[in-house]
Amino acid sequence: MTELALYRNIGIFAHVDAGKTTTTERILKLTGKIHKTGEVHDGAATTDFMDQEQERGITIQSAATTCFWKDHRFNIIDTPGHVDFTVEVYRSLKVLDGGVGVFCGSGGVEPQSETNWRYANDSEVARIIFVNKLDRMGADFLRVVGQVEKVLGANPLVMVLPIGVEEEFKGLVDLLTRTAYVWDETGLPENYEVVDIPADMVDMVEEYREKLIETAIEQDDDVMEAYLEGEEPSIEDIKRCIRIGTRTMEIFPTYCGSAFKNKGVQLILDAVVDYLPSPTEVDPQPLTDEEGEPNGEFALVSVDEPFRALAFKIMDDRFGALTFVRVYSGVLNKGDTILNSYTGKTERVGRMVEMHADERNEIDRAQAGDIIAIVGMKNVQTGHTLCSVKYPCTLEPMIFPEPVISIAVSPKDKGGSEKMGIAIGKMIAEDPSFRVETDEDSGETILKGMGELHLDIKVDILNRTYGVDLVVGEPQVAYRETITQQVDDSYTHKKQSGGSGQFGKIDYKLGPAEPGEGFIFTSTVVGGNVPKEFFPAIEKGFKGMMTQGPLAGFPVLDVAIELYDGGFHAVDSSAVAFELASRGAFRQSMPKAGPQIIEPIMNVDVFTPDDHVGDVIGDLNRRRGMIKSQEAGVTGVRIKADVPLSEMFGYIGSLRTMTSGRGQFSMEFAHYLPCPNSVAEKVIIEEKARQEAKKKK
Repeated sequence: MTELALYRNIGIFAHVDAGKTTTTERILKLTGKIHKTGEVHDGAATTDFMDQEQERGITIQSAATTCFWKDHRFNIIDTPGHVDFTVEVYRSLKVLDGGVGVFCGSGGVEPQSETNWRYANDSEVARIIFVNKLDRMGADFLRVVGQVEKVLGANPLVMVLPIGVEEEFKGLVDLLTRTAYVWDETGLPENYEVVDIPADMVDMVEEYREKLIETAIEQDDDVMEAYLEGEEPSIEDIKRCIRIGTRTMEIFPTYCGSAFKNKGVQLILDAVVDYLPSPTEVDPQPLTDEEGEPNGEFALVSVDEPFRALAFKIMDDRFGALTFVRVYSGVLNKGDTILNSYTGKTERVGRMVEMHADERNEIDRAQAGDIIAIVGMKNVQTGHTLCSVKYPCTLEPMIFPEPVISIAVSPKDKGGSEKMGIAIGKMIAEDPSFRVETDEDSGETILKGMGELHLDIKVDILNRTYGVDLVVGEPQVAYRETITQQVDDSYTHKKQSGGSGQFGKIDYKLGPAEPGEGFIFTSTVVGGNVPKEFFPAIEKGFKGMMTQGPLAGFPVLDVAIELYDGGFHAVDSSAVAFELASRGAFRQSMPKAGPQIIEPIMNVDVFTPDDHVGDVIGDLNRRRGMIKSQEAGVTGVRIKADVPLSEMFGYIGSLRTMTSGRGQFSMEFAHYLPCPNSVAEKVIIEEKARQEAKKKK
């Protein structure tokens, strides 16, 4: 059994191309987990094992691996940087205790680093910072430190200073121990020597060391008092203070180096041991009731507690379904029977494995703090709680974003339908941000996702991994409908034709709710004109109609309904009658309430070289974008804008053309806004034509 204090569950996350996967490779090499380093640009990185990852040189799904450093066990998850796959980052952070945020020495704090940093803040994950690629042109460690303060609102604690910059970068000074490390040009991480601090850096080292100590000792009043009286704290005391500040996220120890050139990675590993928390030092996971509300109990990280674990990822491979599990408390042995508290069903644990990317080592036992995979679980999905049969519980669930883009697909041949159905079932289990619907009228399969790249890769996986040839339609935007005015109305449902009749009368107000509130139903009926037992049926009737708006049949958002009066018949009134009354009322009142089409607006973050700023802004304006800010950096300008999703299809091609291939962008869903009339009219006409075409099919 491994001592829990020696565990570190960490994730490595950053913007696309900041060097997360390369950093992970170097860590695995240094800890002896792999003997030959694989490069991302060669498609040979250990944790990028999907064909699509190797070809594109990006990480798509998070990969787990385990290694050891100085008697400590590291469970590491390498996460994707691309915005379309942030759900992978989110669910990884959910089960981690600490993280390494990697930033590019020249690119600095880039759009996706902001999103990931925000997710890590929400999940309260302690982090250290690694400013990578210091050997690149335009790299500037202290400028990136400034950006972390300004853009992320964080407090980076500078732990090292680089010796040399850009192509002259050759080593680091550890401020705490005043030790200078210089690596030779072999590119081997162990080939370094300890040298004297360069003469021109001595003053700077002392200045930053003083800052480091003054920031650290704020975490301990006794050490601070002694320091103010002239007593220099010991290195142990400083480390202890930094550890406290890192755990509470008041400070973020900040390192630098070049993962590709193998310079500075050892110090990162030491920092993970010294400053990131073990599973027992993190606030325990809250348990919830069936509604998902905290019930005041916690999953204490201890092997003596009942077994509790969260399934955070499902992966299907050649050996069958793998369920990735973070064990929060208790012990799990091979052959145990465990309960899935979401489904209420029990399952027997046949095989457990410790993962190393796509390889696995069989294990017989897992304990609190472990991240493992269970082979062959039947009905488990991401976010389900697995627990002891005797002590059922539910861990805080995961919440996933709604898709904003969809495409229609159909197999090229008849035989492909069954293959596609099985494949899609597996893919939905693996990726909770990927949804699939079948259009009942046309029989087409609609794939829904977070962006063009997301769906592009799903189609690629269907084609290559599962051998399904597809006909792919044009991307469709997830338009919605809402209302702008309040209507005071009344509706009576009456049906008397032999036998028992139906009667239900409702008086109600139907109006817009606040953006993001969804559907709100309240009742202010007094005097029993509508008996209370019919309220749920009335609410159900109204809510059931929210799937189709009056303009073009898009789902409806943000409607508030107040039931204030009505009438009932002692014999003919029933729940069904009142449900039908509320459905009729919705159809009657929605067209009177100023309905309008609303469209998804994206937060777009574009990086462009200085000489193309005018072109990029002009193009965003043509796409109905609202420019929010411009920020000049060393290598170019970052432009932030709100742009309708419908105008962003194929944007990457246009941006590359405008900027000679040097521009980059990322976007994520922000909110819904009303379409301009001209756009709304076009959308309604197109949608109605689409519906007609489907009926004819």
